[in-house]
Amino acid sequence: MIFAGDFRNGTTFEMDSQVYRVVEFQHVKPGKGAAFVRTKLKNVIVGTTMEKTFNPSEKVEEVSITTSEMQYLYNDGETYTFMDNNTYEQVELNKSAIEDILPYLLDNMNVKVLSYKGNIFGVEPPTFVELEVTYTEPGIKGATATGSTKPATVETGASFQVPLFVEIGDKIRIDTRTGEYMERV
Repeated sequence: MIFAGDFRNGTTFEMDSQVYRVVEFQHVKPGKGAAFVRTKLKNVIVGTTMEKTFNPSEKVEEVSITTSEMQYLYNDGETYTFMDNNTYEQVELNKSAIEDILPYLLDNMNVKVLSYKGNIFGVEPPTFVELEVTYTEPGIKGATATGSTKPATVETGASFQVPLFVEIGDKIRIDTRTGEYMERV
């Protein structure tokens, strides 16, 4: 059992015969009244999200999630194929199941695949990924100290905000938790 006051992003628990994962949480202590925990939850089986408020002392049943290291191989448009690094077994996932990590996904990248009772419900990329810039507007000479940014398209087709000095062909490091530019590699 786990208290709602102990929720963190990624906490997985069972409630009303469904398994939920905490996507976002916020501890709220209003000036008047009791404290509460505001959450955004994702149903790991169905994939739907919902918002729910908990009393911090409310208990829920924590469930154990199986994490396995897999390598992304290829996609055929709608399905993405991953291979277990230990058993070489291949698993196909629908695009909708991994849509949130597609901006970071490169061929042959190792990822963590999350499952509950054999049902895969999520894929976590590495915390930082290095991507090559394929298109961006030319930088302005001497623009190194400003906090200005510009959009840059990377090899996965995604677009990120980068500093003005980043050019086409540069490798950049992106934080996959926030989607923010970290540094030029």
